[in-house]
Amino acid sequence: MGLDRRDALTGIAFAAAAAAITGPAKAAEAGGLRHQVFFWLKRPGNAEDRAKLVAGLKTLAAVPQVRALHVGVPAGTEQRDVVDSSFDVSELMLFDTIADQKTYQEHPAHLAFVKTCSPLWRKVVVYDTVPA
Repeated sequence: MGLDRRDALTGIAFAAAAAAITGPAKAAEAGGLRHQVFFWLKRPGNAEDRAKLVAGLKTLAAVPQVRALHVGVPAGTEQRDVVDSSFDVSELMLFDTIADQKTYQEHPAHLAFVKTCSPLWRKVVVYDTVPA
């Protein structure tokens, strides 16, 4: 089974975002592992909590193993049965390898982020994928 339209569009959009965030050279070498995380705040809709979480996530770009980072909020696109916009904040990271992602998990910046920001969220869902 090949890529469907949604997968293709997602890949194109992410490649463009990665290039914008990290520059074309880093975007080209990145992508061995995609780490996607969705956060639901304890106080949904609280702008201050959302801003704190977004700021905390952006600090993770300093971790050397992170090849690209996109921090986002629900886009407000058309609501359809297949669209889940119930989360408050998301992040998408690219790592070259699974080992790099493991190193990131243990990095002091990531541990500090979890300690500082975990009181803000009530739920976190992680999707780690590699190219098929």
